Amino acid sequence: MAVKRVFCNVCGRAIEVRNGIMREDVFEAEKEWGYFSNKDTEIHKFNICEACYEEITSQFKIPVKVIKKTEVM
Repeated sequence: MAVKRVFCNVCGRAIEVRNGIMREDVFEAEKEWGYFSNKDTEIHKFNICEACYEEITSQFKIPVKVIKKTEVM
């Protein structure tokens, strides 16, 4: 399915899409909440642009684990 419109859920900026392809990458998250939460059976989805991702993760007490790939297929 071709991408039509994408927005950063943090800053609200529209991510450029041409011919159904995003022209920059975003952090895409999806969480299906289960038991022992206040959101049982809800699925939450959001996108974060790279600038907002850097701002958010720079505040983490424990840094993001980064794994470098040696091959891209």
